[in-house]
Amino acid sequence: MPLPIEQYALVGDTQSAALIGLDGSIDWLCLPRFDSPACFTALLGDESHGHWKIAPLMAGYRTQRRYQGDTLILETEFSTPTGRVRLIDFMPPRDRRADVIRRLEGLAGEVTMMMEFVIRFDYGGIIPWVRRVTEANGRQSLVAIAGPDAVCLSGDVTPHRADHRHRTTFTVRRGQVVDFSMTWYPSHQARPARVNVDEQLERTRKFWEDWVDACRYSGPYRSQVTRSLLTLKALIYEPTGGIVAAPTTSLPEKLGGARNWDYRFCWLRDASLTLWALLTTGYRREARAWRDWLLRAVAGDPEDIQIMYGIAGERRLEERNLSWLPGYQGTHPVRVGNAAYTQFQVDTYGETLEALEESRESGIAESDFSWRLQLALVANLEKHWNQADNGIWEVRGDRRHFTHSRVMSWVAFDRAVRACERHGLPGPVQRWRELRDTIHAEVTEYGFNRRLGTFTQYYGGETTDASLLLLPQFGFLPGDDPRMVGTIAAVERELRDGPLVSRYRTEPVHAGQTLDGLPPGEGAFLACSFWLARAYALAGRLQQGIALFEELLDMANDVGLYAEEIDPATGRMTGNFPQAFSHLALVNAAYTLERVAAGRREGTQDVCGFESEPGQEPANR
Repeated sequence: MPLPIEQYALVGDTQSAALIGLDGSIDWLCLPRFDSPACFTALLGDESHGHWKIAPLMAGYRTQRRYQGDTLILETEFSTPTGRVRLIDFMPPRDRRADVIRRLEGLAGEVTMMMEFVIRFDYGGIIPWVRRVTEANGRQSLVAIAGPDAVCLSGDVTPHRADHRHRTTFTVRRGQVVDFSMTWYPSHQARPARVNVDEQLERTRKFWEDWVDACRYSGPYRSQVTRSLLTLKALIYEPTGGIVAAPTTSLPEKLGGARNWDYRFCWLRDASLTLWALLTTGYRREARAWRDWLLRAVAGDPEDIQIMYGIAGERRLEERNLSWLPGYQGTHPVRVGNAAYTQFQVDTYGETLEALEESRESGIAESDFSWRLQLALVANLEKHWNQADNGIWEVRGDRRHFTHSRVMSWVAFDRAVRACERHGLPGPVQRWRELRDTIHAEVTEYGFNRRLGTFTQYYGGETTDASLLLLPQFGFLPGDDPRMVGTIAAVERELRDGPLVSRYRTEPVHAGQTLDGLPPGEGAFLACSFWLARAYALAGRLQQGIALFEELLDMANDVGLYAEEIDPATGRMTGNFPQAFSHLALVNAAYTLERVAAGRREGTQDVCGFESEPGQEPANR
């Protein structure tokens, strides 16, 4: 059975990523891309669905782990009564080949180790043909082939086949080094040469350390911000600049529930938050690549804009269930693809226009193509902004007039106006101003419940939604506006459980039906919890924001990673892991808290309203 989600760590090569358990087992890996079929799928089943484990043979060993400094090189130290060993795991940044490298170092005494290698292509559904080959130097490797996929396992010890598994035991003594590597390659090509582990380890260390050196965040939470940024970098598909929401699929939002989704795709919703996080911390190259991915993905007929795309901009992301997999700890169905790509979510227009405005503000040059595309998107939004939609949380129930969606329509027109007024771009700016003002008035009339003193999830509703905490970030209202103060109070009352905040209430709203069309129950959404910390700061409640933020920092796993959600009752992580949205929210909250604190120290007022980029004036509302 797979481990608790929080007991996994991530290594990656900027095109795919592996999850490695505290027990030394790689239980999830898709090759050659994030969205390729997995070759290790024990995470969604058991060992028979593919894993690669290196651990002491003796039971009852103790384990500690960490990343080597500011890198994605994972160290796991195993301690036994007879000695200690260190397992170093990493994936070298992709350079025409996809490698997973594992090095064992003897630290004290001697330890009898076991290695078990079970390779299964197509999410554990295909047993490959495995053969032993002898290299020119006389050493042996294992080659596994099935259809288009092939992997080669090389190492200082070669496992032997036993019942569709390859397994061996060996002893590691103090000062001894034992290396293993696995290389994926297309089965029609020649088998790659064995890697030089020393060279690749140094190259990987330098890659990550050089990247972190560009970070310009220097606040009190630098270590946590750096780890989150490294995680986000690991989720960027380097060839295109697209950022996956998570490297996994079907990790459940509730054990035994049906909220199991494939997150190995790129959501437009993440675009503005991603760009903001990258630009404010100094990563213009990644921001530019993400902006360019965004432009390519949405190019075409504006009527066909989707809420999400594949990592290269693919549009068809059909959802299907993998019947042969029992699911994470028995939670099924296991889904690949995501049917939400067909949904209508009007907020995506706002998020796209906001992201492109952030690019302009940061000095990333506009092109004729990109502005013409934005003109087309805004023209299309003029026809659809007042329609009911599926909302930010992609409900599979009835469409509604969600307040957040309507606010994001306001954002779209507001950013179009700013493009004309501040950057001299051509457009029907007066018409856009009028639409912006009309939407603002409508939201404050129908999206705000005066009796309850809060913005509500949808027009006419009586419950709130954590996404409404974002209104000050987008400049819709100042953070200390009484209506925002009331909304924060409603979130505290309805959605907060200790430091954790749920997205919305999932219990049935009428006639036994939930708003989102799914069975009730899920964990608290970590991004929403960070949003509340940020909202406190923008409302003038800095110390509350800091206190909540630091509570949330303590909820990271042992190597600083977050899943999508946490179950308030058990403290266990739930949902896909690690989750870009959670780490984005951490970075943005840390930046805001530091900026508000700096404003107080300097006696300035700059953060109770719209947050502009450093050196920029807030937008004129």
